[in-house]
Amino acid sequence: MPRNWVAKIVVLGLLSASAASCAAGEEATILAKLKQSMSHLTVARIAPSPVAGLYRVEVRDKGAVFYVTEDASHLIAGDLYAVTDSGLANVTEMGREAKRRELLASLPLTEQIVFAAVGERQATVSVFTDVDCSYCRRFHQHIGELNDYGIEVRYLAYPRAGLGSNTYDKMVWAWCADDRRQALTDLKAGHDIPPVSCANPVAEQAELAEALDVEGTPTVIASSGRKIPGYLPPLELLRELGLSPAVLPVAEQ
Repeated sequence: MPRNWVAKIVVLGLLSASAASCAAGEEATILAKLKQSMSHLTVARIAPSPVAGLYRVEVRDKGAVFYVTEDASHLIAGDLYAVTDSGLANVTEMGREAKRRELLASLPLTEQIVFAAVGERQATVSVFTDVDCSYCRRFHQHIGELNDYGIEVRYLAYPRAGLGSNTYDKMVWAWCADDRRQALTDLKAGHDIPPVSCANPVAEQAELAEALDVEGTPTVIASSGRKIPGYLPPLELLRELGLSPAVLPVAEQ
């Protein structure tokens, strides 16, 4: 598996404007006209939408999506909704969720810091985190409780201060530590840990966060690909994951 996230996106078929997915038919026509009008645009993918004659265009900049007619004469910005008997369904967000599922499924567990569920696993969440983020620290204070509820937490690095920052350095140290779980726990408790270097995925995971339109930390992504931004207390998070508090082993104090 390539370490560069642009290469990973290509592997998954989210191709650049120069790649083969835009080589024929309406997709090529759309791409050519868009590039003529917006030369700065970097297209990741063009594909038919559920609406006849309307194409979904995914832009590499934070996974932005818009829609164009098949001759690219008109552009629609915003999410596309399907009108169903049970209400509105956000078709655009469904596409984003599929992309999150694919990209996160491609990540080796060895590149994540995993806090496994205790007993039978009820759910798995990927969490983009920052060791100096106050709400990330609050989230981690409940990690044992979440694990007891059967929730496996897979941490991904997203140092909000940027690459080369002190926070970035500390997250590298955590990912390079012999006991990564303890190192991450110590940092989130405000303790120092020994500086250590190694080949690590911190920069690539930060790039992945940008590709998935992660805007803050903590950001929780469910196994379905659904994004749950911001800190939630354990029981609220569990409800968001579709678990009923009535069947949980303990109640939040």
